[in-house]
Amino acid sequence: MSIIITKNISPEAAKDIFELQQKINAFQNGEMPEDKFKAFRLTRGVYGQRQLGVQMFRTKFPFGKITPKQLVRVAELSEQYASANLHLTTRQNIQLHYVKVTDAPAIWAGLEDVGATGREACGNTVRNITASSKAGIDPDELFDVSPYAQAAFEFFLRNPICQDMGRKIKPAFSSSDKDSAYTFLHDFGFIPRIQDGQRGFKVVVGGGLGAQAILAQTAYEFLHEDQIIPFMEAALRVFDRYGERTRRHKARMKFLIKEMGLEKFMELVETERKANKVKTFKIDTTTVVVEEPAHNNIAPSVEIADVKRFEDWKKTNVFEQKQKGFFAVALKVTKGDVKPDQARKIAEIATNYASEDMRITMNQGLLLKFVREDSLPYIYTELDKMGFATPGFDTIADVTTCPGTDTCNLGVTNSMTLGKILEEVILDEFYHLIFESDIKIKISGCMNSCGQHMAAQIGLHGSSIKVGELVAPAMQVVLGGGVDVNGVGFVGDKIVKLPTKKMPAALRTILSDYETNSQEGEYFNDYYRRQGKNYFYTLLKPLANADLYTDDDFIDYDGISHFTPEIGVGECAGVMYDMVGGIIKDAENKLVEAKDHLVRQKYPEAIYYAYTGFIIAAKALLLSKDVECNTQIKILKDFDTHLVATGQFEVEGGFENKVLQINQYEPEQPFAGQYVEEFAQFLKGIIAHREAALNADKIVVESSYKA
Repeated sequence: MSIIITKNISPEAAKDIFELQQKINAFQNGEMPEDKFKAFRLTRGVYGQRQLGVQMFRTKFPFGKITPKQLVRVAELSEQYASANLHLTTRQNIQLHYVKVTDAPAIWAGLEDVGATGREACGNTVRNITASSKAGIDPDELFDVSPYAQAAFEFFLRNPICQDMGRKIKPAFSSSDKDSAYTFLHDFGFIPRIQDGQRGFKVVVGGGLGAQAILAQTAYEFLHEDQIIPFMEAALRVFDRYGERTRRHKARMKFLIKEMGLEKFMELVETERKANKVKTFKIDTTTVVVEEPAHNNIAPSVEIADVKRFEDWKKTNVFEQKQKGFFAVALKVTKGDVKPDQARKIAEIATNYASEDMRITMNQGLLLKFVREDSLPYIYTELDKMGFATPGFDTIADVTTCPGTDTCNLGVTNSMTLGKILEEVILDEFYHLIFESDIKIKISGCMNSCGQHMAAQIGLHGSSIKVGELVAPAMQVVLGGGVDVNGVGFVGDKIVKLPTKKMPAALRTILSDYETNSQEGEYFNDYYRRQGKNYFYTLLKPLANADLYTDDDFIDYDGISHFTPEIGVGECAGVMYDMVGGIIKDAENKLVEAKDHLVRQKYPEAIYYAYTGFIIAAKALLLSKDVECNTQIKILKDFDTHLVATGQFEVEGGFENKVLQINQYEPEQPFAGQYVEEFAQFLKGIIAHREAALNADKIVVESSYKA
């Protein structure tokens, strides 16, 4: 596959693309172990699908910002290299499915040519940085958070402190206290504040979804805007050193903070600040400019056939911006799927009658900005032709779903078709509820919550129920999650597990009871908490009666035969390879990077590459002695205990003390040069020790090599 590197592609991106091509060749030629290749490709946006032999390629659009040119390019790449479908995600990305791994470099090059990337879209990295899609035009915002999200994206892209972490990190910026970005369920969450005339943020940390959802804790009620990136950098250093590596289900930052406590975590963050690349970071607020279009185009006049539907669409899918006279138009995209021709038409509408700054929304839609009121009838008509003008954007009729068993290895049940069916139930039977946007339905195909089911008033996640010799595809019902009218976040409660085919009936039961028994104007979650968890268990339990199951209950949506759970191995976090020699080779690569950055006078980066190299090299010897390496801090201590203290390896002053010099000195040339040289000598000793004492072919246990 030929790769075209245009003048628009930066040298760093070109290097990345060619490196991916080299690794693909090495893997296909048997020169690179599969697990090592998997760990590498994940951080380049290439994720294994449920279907063998094909990949999902995930793009990375910070805070969902996408231009018409970029949207058209993704459409072209989808047609040329994928399944001719653009899947919008809850993290404001676009996924392409059924991609051959050999085509990944060409896709990446095509993205970089228009200013987009796939770098660190997957793997144990800082993932896409999300933000409220209304940022910059939100009437409720104190200021636009988009430039802050952009600055964080740029700072951590290719940053060595977050390339080899134990798990992924997900940050989010909300435009206001309404917390439309769900900051309370992110590793880092930022909500705008102004104090004494200064911009800053309320900062929350340690939130997360997944099988065990945890609410974020408040780190700062106010942190000056110049300190948000230094804080994130120091916190990531702590997570990298102290975070779990072996027990993947405990490797997120939320568990680290829960186990050590927020106070201890913040103490460690302060300790790391001295080693930071920057002590203060002034955000350039001009990097994301929110301004009305240069053109004054008004769309052609059209006649609206169904005036009521058009008016309903305006009530739910259109809102007036803080810039008076302009409106934002939201596209309700069922399943999050957009076909290439539709993408081109959307790009055309944005170019001619809106702003080129479009946003992918966190509920799998698209937002057009700076539309003039006189253009609304035409835009409605054109969107309706594509199926994107159904009233009810971001309401109960706008169901969020992950891909589920359509493409995901971890999917247990079909979430996408179920989502479409539940939308039809709402539109056919509870249409009036679309004007009450405080109820959200979110579905995940498994417990890992890519569909954000724990953050919904009505959430569902894929499961199964065994009845005799048969297995019914099922959904775990979760109620009471999401953001309330005051911007307070809640994690939902698990109520009962029901067959998937019973979910339309379950939804009817819940909503009918809400309408019958709620108090005047009562918010759904208030009604849920007033009635209590047991009330809803009793309400829904009859639908779980196995004696009433029909044969259809044992067949999943879009299935043709009885359901059989087929759960593969997910790739949400990178795994590593298992040879001592390969591990040492990794350390050698870190030395190359450290010396290269030293020459380029990038001293903080050189220091961190050396630090990571110390850890990896030490790990090689520890694993050969069957010492479990589940955190970096444990590696530092165990190397002293098992090798230095026993006289098997000499490190003057102790290994932990030598390595942790990293947070005792400013990241400047004198220390950088010394530290890289000390790592070079240490690695030399590791190689000599191995050659003298170890069998060069000894294999370490794969599951242990995760730190």
